[in-house]
Amino acid sequence: MKATKWWQNTAVYQIYQKSFNDTTGSGTGDLRGITEKLDYLKDLGAGALWLTPVYPSPMVDNGYDISDYTGINPQFGTLADMEELIAEAKKRDMRIVMDLVYNHSSDQHPWFIESKSSRNNAKSGWYIWRDAKPDGSAPTNWRGIFGGSAWTYCAERDQYYLHTFAEAQPDLNWENPEVRAALFAAANFWLDKGVGGFRIDAITYIKKPAVFEDGTPDAADGMVSVHTMTANTPGILDFLHEFRREVFDGHDIFTVGEANGVSVPELPDWVGENGVFSMLFEFAHVLVPYEDGECWSKMVPWKLTKLKGALSASQEGVAKEGWYPIYFENHDRARSVNYFFPKGGDARLAAKALATILMTLRGTPFIYEGEELGMTNVKWDTIDAYDDISSHGQYELALKEGFSPAEALSFVHFNSRDNARTPMQWNDTANAGFTTGTPWLPANENYHTINAAAEEADADSVLNYYKQIIRLRKTNPVLLNGVYEELLAENEQIYAFSRTEGNRRIVTAVNFSAEEAQLPAGFLRGVRLIGSYADAPKAALRPLEAVVYEEEVK
Repeated sequence: MKATKWWQNTAVYQIYQKSFNDTTGSGTGDLRGITEKLDYLKDLGAGALWLTPVYPSPMVDNGYDISDYTGINPQFGTLADMEELIAEAKKRDMRIVMDLVYNHSSDQHPWFIESKSSRNNAKSGWYIWRDAKPDGSAPTNWRGIFGGSAWTYCAERDQYYLHTFAEAQPDLNWENPEVRAALFAAANFWLDKGVGGFRIDAITYIKKPAVFEDGTPDAADGMVSVHTMTANTPGILDFLHEFRREVFDGHDIFTVGEANGVSVPELPDWVGENGVFSMLFEFAHVLVPYEDGECWSKMVPWKLTKLKGALSASQEGVAKEGWYPIYFENHDRARSVNYFFPKGGDARLAAKALATILMTLRGTPFIYEGEELGMTNVKWDTIDAYDDISSHGQYELALKEGFSPAEALSFVHFNSRDNARTPMQWNDTANAGFTTGTPWLPANENYHTINAAAEEADADSVLNYYKQIIRLRKTNPVLLNGVYEELLAENEQIYAFSRTEGNRRIVTAVNFSAEEAQLPAGFLRGVRLIGSYADAPKAALRPLEAVVYEEEVK
């Protein structure tokens, strides 16, 4: 059996600590709240905990606007609390994984405050500044990811600065070696504290084109997405190989990059022995409702073959060298049971179906906070009820595209990042047991029935299914090392694939439809390892049914 590294042989649990567990009554989750729940996470089967940013921040983008890369936001606790969390996790053979946000900082970071003060200061070149066009308008027609121009005027310098995301998130200038050295030093600070790895945010945007120019407008506002103009610009890998040499090499950690814009054929340049990261988050499978950019008002109907094709392409892209992080949810995505099963059906079966795929594909599974409970989207009545900055930007863009307020709000209901950010549902007490105070974001109203306490007591719950299938993955060598092959590729109801190693073969089959789906004769053979229904007929899959079989092959 091929040897695997610790991070290949575990499940990673992503924590959005602001919504995870509040121990102070402030309404905001904190580091001690995570420490308090370590035994829950250990029992689930998680071996690494990825924390969204815990650093000091004005919280314009919920912590992804950082004002100090080596501090702890007081609303989450202290550096001592962080050190305690790392130590307590280690006692349970769990690692803490930090989020690095290195494309941009907060506009309140001391670096930016100095940079914007004049054109002649020590950090003048730490951010991306450009003069206005002759008519005084922004340097280019690029639209930021959150909507509106990607440029903001600064009177002190009489120049514009670039921000791929919000106005309060100015892009750092990676061309400047002083910037890179400062960022690498901050990462090494956390390695010295004992963290087990890094997730690197929005990394495909750090390299900008040599010439800044207008692009072809892609919406009614006359602008073009900054993603189209800057993502994965040639030369970016030079920066990232330096990052690997200066920070990652020589440590028993894993790194996973958020790589919107990297195509499947490019994956070998990014992961594996000659790549820059251990793993790479890509987006094709979670962007199936979109044809060209993630404009919420331009969603299109999709077939199961599109989702299957995206997952299979990713599997094949790292089959020979590299490793894949498997996920369906994170802090930037809607809840998967709603997103991938928009026509309804049994949400519990839908959650188990996705869990089955998550745990039997080749790669490291990433579980997002509450996904193991089958948590669902919210549906608030007004746009003002939403905190998420991208929801407001997409709502305004939909109105400009000619949609009614009700239609624009429906896009928010389906896609909002707030769907994933409502408080973790621990029990059926007030605020889902998340806080004794007023939560920063309201709990989903269904917490009375969907919560950890109730599911721990229910043998047929989503939570207990997760525990079983995580244990199966950890103990079955075929699920760790087996070669992936898609089966029934043209079927629009069933996603099926096999994992084969030596003379053992495991077949996963999941019915994505609300109707019974026929299987070819003799398709499922051998021993049933797990399934989302209690019994195990082999001729057809019932609505949203998932099964895993193992057989001996010659």
